[in-house]
Amino acid sequence: MLACKPSNVPMDQFVKLSGANGDDVLDAALLVGKLLFLTLTRPDISYVVHKLSQFVKAPKMPHLQAIYKVLKYLKKTLGQGLFLSAHSELQLKSYCDADWAACVDTRRSIYVFCVFLGESLLSWKCKKQQVVSRSSAETEYRAMTTVTRDIVWSIALLKTFGYTHKHSVSLYCDSKAALYIAVNPVFHERTKHIEIDCHFIREKIEDRAIKTFHIPTRH
Repeated sequence: MLACKPSNVPMDQFVKLSGANGDDVLDAALLVGKLLFLTLTRPDISYVVHKLSQFVKAPKMPHLQAIYKVLKYLKKTLGQGLFLSAHSELQLKSYCDADWAACVDTRRSIYVFCVFLGESLLSWKCKKQQVVSRSSAETEYRAMTTVTRDIVWSIALLKTFGYTHKHSVSLYCDSKAALYIAVNPVFHERTKHIEIDCHFIREKIEDRAIKTFHIPTRH
């Protein structure tokens, strides 16, 4: 890989990884393990590494090619990492998104979120949801639930350091349907199965722990 051509992105946009296609390979699992460790300081590769980690038991050639793509991207961005500013304001804000039915093999969705303290990235996660969502709105709403839990944890963490977070945490989501569910007190048949999540987020909105906002997908 020393002489490889660097890549501007860690993953090809239209690649759909599956466990069913391609020839078997041997050295993919070790490389994925190293990439997983790297995600502790490189959140920009979390999504693709999470996708690749699903196939470590039986990796195929397309998975190895996707790993090489990540390595080429890392070569391009060697100086990139986390920046924690000493002068950043102590105000939390968060973003979440989800890819409905993204897993080709299980049709379960993958969500991502990040929480910032001022301009410094404090927490982030990428994970496959545990159940199959019936709609993109449900997928996005479950992502909102997960990041809300992390917000509550972040507020508690700041409190242990002697700082009380006085303002509502801004939560940005690109799904207007999910945002509507969060503030609508009426449960419909389509949202009844996520009622617990609805109550949890609505409670935090009423407590002014969080305040939801729409953000266009292109951002």
